[in-house]
Amino acid sequence: MLAQAVGRIGLGLGTQSLPVVVNALRRFSSDGVDELKKALSELIPEQQERLKALKKNYGGKSLGEVTVDMAIGGMRGIPGMLWETSLLDPEEGIRFRGLSIPDLQAQLPSAVPGGQPIPEGLLWLLLTGKVPTKEQAASVTEELRERSHLGPHVLKVLNSLPDDAHPMSQLSVGVMALQSGSHFAAAYTRGTHKSKYWETVYEDSMDLIAKLPQLAAMIYRRTYKGGVQIHPHHTLDWAANLAYMMGYEDAGCHEMMRMYQTIHSDHEGGNVSAHTTHLVGSALSDPYLSYAAGMNGLAGPLHGLANQEVLRWLKDLTAKLGPHPEKDAVRKYVEDTLASGKVVPGYGHAVLRKTDPRYTCQREFAQKYMPDYPLFKLVSNLYEVVPEVLGKTGKIKNPWPNVDAHSGVLLQYYGITEENYYTVLFGVSRALGVLAQGVWSRALGLPIERPKSMTMGTLEKRFAAAAAAAPAAK
Repeated sequence: MLAQAVGRIGLGLGTQSLPVVVNALRRFSSDGVDELKKALSELIPEQQERLKALKKNYGGKSLGEVTVDMAIGGMRGIPGMLWETSLLDPEEGIRFRGLSIPDLQAQLPSAVPGGQPIPEGLLWLLLTGKVPTKEQAASVTEELRERSHLGPHVLKVLNSLPDDAHPMSQLSVGVMALQSGSHFAAAYTRGTHKSKYWETVYEDSMDLIAKLPQLAAMIYRRTYKGGVQIHPHHTLDWAANLAYMMGYEDAGCHEMMRMYQTIHSDHEGGNVSAHTTHLVGSALSDPYLSYAAGMNGLAGPLHGLANQEVLRWLKDLTAKLGPHPEKDAVRKYVEDTLASGKVVPGYGHAVLRKTDPRYTCQREFAQKYMPDYPLFKLVSNLYEVVPEVLGKTGKIKNPWPNVDAHSGVLLQYYGITEENYYTVLFGVSRALGVLAQGVWSRALGLPIERPKSMTMGTLEKRFAAAAAAAPAAK
């Protein structure tokens, strides 16, 4: 019956449209089962009870002192939100559902034997807290493939923008063009019970994750390749398809993209893109609205644009010192950068106090695939020089490299040289973490976020009164 229906509907359609018809019919056939959603629906009730017990037993307990410096310093370090998908340790770095990056590389399914994990497996882990089997990860690949079709209106909307619109602006606009298809927005309008919110948030999140590679590739081709689009490959996994639709068929590039999309996916909830997505979602804005807001935060130069800044700094260094500078010359260049009042991009982190494990992961990949690449050798020299120079200043808590210090080098090696585009790739990856958490935020019924703000006058009055009372107490 399915084949007959495909035959009838497929008449007059091009070969590129036919798989869309097949996938759409398969999704709505009686035997079409979303394995990931099924696994998630079995987990949610026990986690809801876990949260109830947590509130009942520990709701009145203190999480620690909040200082004026914390409030003035951007709420840095204040424990103030629930984020299940990952946790950042200052010494060990990021852990996804308790697993380190080396753990992910060892345990998650890969597309090639001994290769990089596929992000579909990570998505299963982020949503369920369990490492998927190869078959379960493959089911996510198939599920995302079936949801990946973009309507023609998306390219039409993008083409209405100026030719020089930043790729991150295009990403935000493109996501908003997809928002009209939100299952959650429609369900909320119908009056769906709040216990069911997570189901349509899940549908929106999976749809959006599925469509992001094609949207991102569309932006890339429109901006840098004359607008000639490449249709998705219907046997490639999610991350490899992104590289393919951008125009890169090299197997090494596909492996790099799998790694890139995995390690950039989540970094607990306090960073700007994650926190913004969570904040907007807490108002019951649908995943398209909340993710677009998060991407506008990621577009800031102190967040996602940092990898772009690193590469520009490296190119300036190379232009002045040549492609193969000696370490002493590099050391002098770093010292001169600091003396001029500038920072060395790609070094330091708000939380981490050691080398970012995401940096180490990329370094190991480069040692395997591009050991003689001059730009990689320069990054290696910096790794041996910059922490020493920064440490001597006595002003820097973390002189070690972060993820941005290395990612641009890998992209450059495979010919993806358009630096303004790099944050789009970061944004596609970040969808995995923030949208997975969004599903759980609605499943657990987390409330709208509303921290208390204070004025300088309030703070001055409060602590001046305390200081005046102190002598009297003696």
